[in-house]
Amino acid sequence: MQFHVKQGFVQDETADLLVVNLFEGVTEPGGATRALDQALNGLITQVIAAGDFKGKLGETQVLYSGGALAAPRVLITGLGKQADFGVAKARKAAAAAAKKARELGVARLATVVHGAGAGGLDAADAAAALVEGTLLGSYRYRGYKRAEGDNGKPELAEVVVLEADADKLAAVQQGVAAGQVVGEAANWARDLVNEPPNYLTPSEMARRVVQRAEAAGLKAQVLGEAEMAELGMGSLLGIARGSDEEAQFIILEHIPQGHDLAALPTVALVGKAITFDTGGISIKPAENMWKMKSDMGGGAATAAALVAAAGLNLPVHVVGLIPSTENMPGGDAIKPSDVVTVMNGKTVEIISTDAEGRQVLADAMCYAARYQPDAMVDIATLTGAIGIALGSDLAGLFCDDETLRGRLAAAGELTGESLWPMPLWQPYRKLLDTDAADMKHTGGRLGGSITAALFLREFAGEQPWAHLDIASVSWQEENSPFAVRGASGFGARLLTELLGAYAG
Repeated sequence: MQFHVKQGFVQDETADLLVVNLFEGVTEPGGATRALDQALNGLITQVIAAGDFKGKLGETQVLYSGGALAAPRVLITGLGKQADFGVAKARKAAAAAAKKARELGVARLATVVHGAGAGGLDAADAAAALVEGTLLGSYRYRGYKRAEGDNGKPELAEVVVLEADADKLAAVQQGVAAGQVVGEAANWARDLVNEPPNYLTPSEMARRVVQRAEAAGLKAQVLGEAEMAELGMGSLLGIARGSDEEAQFIILEHIPQGHDLAALPTVALVGKAITFDTGGISIKPAENMWKMKSDMGGGAATAAALVAAAGLNLPVHVVGLIPSTENMPGGDAIKPSDVVTVMNGKTVEIISTDAEGRQVLADAMCYAARYQPDAMVDIATLTGAIGIALGSDLAGLFCDDETLRGRLAAAGELTGESLWPMPLWQPYRKLLDTDAADMKHTGGRLGGSITAALFLREFAGEQPWAHLDIASVSWQEENSPFAVRGASGFGARLLTELLGAYAG
């Protein structure tokens, strides 16, 4: 999709669709919406007066110009209540408009920058939200269907971003460029998660990630099982034993151009990438097991955040570590009561082979220590318990460092990828005690997300660390006004925003 910034007025633009906006409860439109209303002889005011459009967030209304404009259609997208408006709402309004445009078969649209006027947003931030929302809302996973999914309708290929104020043009251009980098990276993460697991094996995931990473200017390396064995990654390799597919340990590094590396903070991101999770010997129920192709959502988000950091040339040193394997019940598969040794020498008794994510993360987090990071964040579709606690809108945030927790919470608010702080309740650590090893890897059903986080904490090192449990938010069950069913790409934009905070 191409984006062009242009100084001009929306009512003068030639396109398949013109997009403007309205706050909830407004009866007399202002700004660009008012100008279009006048050109349409009060048609927008009539629609508002009739109660057919209220301006609620996610609401859209298509109008036809009848030759009064150079464009045949006008679309109004709701911004919600002005008192609650912010960057996340602007992004959702753009996503709703883009989704409607795709349904209409619009190839070229022209749009105002939602929130840059009466919304009071910084022009660059508003423009970035516009582009991100447009890319997220128009997303479609193509997959392997032979038939055309939209009945031959054209794709949204070109978006003209209009700004009347010449003084804001530079900021709008900056925001558009940044929004395109981040939005495209997030959609790439969605593509990876949506991909069938027979196509996206660990080795194929490594190939695709390295290809995209190197094209973005990242350093990339992949370790195979022999190299992992030399490092002592017995925990990761234990999970990989049941699969005929070789495990891969993907290492990405963003070294910003034009900066003294020694003077920059280092942030390590660790993303779980189980390309398919049967549960192993502790096999999952057949119903909904197909969704376990999404168990690499944390790895996809990590890779996408690194690609975005490179595209933005963020002045922060970023390391991305992605342990990737399948979890299968093969003849050599790890068994409950087996004991494995993690890279740092700790021994772990396996209780459920379906708690494999924390096992692969443990070795990866130990590996991160060689970079001496200033902060570490792991992200994983880790526990079903987090969905019981928080539902499908919130990811769990486990962190006992106030600064890192605050930065992650702020990033979640800005991106709309919302986090909720969860307790690292130290008394539950005793639930991981066992006679057979230094520790066991699960503490039972009660408090399952908390004990999983406490297990990971054992391998996090001394620097600030946070664990994001995204099990209930990485996959969207239903279509919404802002997104389509399937992979959400959760974490890609959140982590990019966090890296921006460290970049200063």
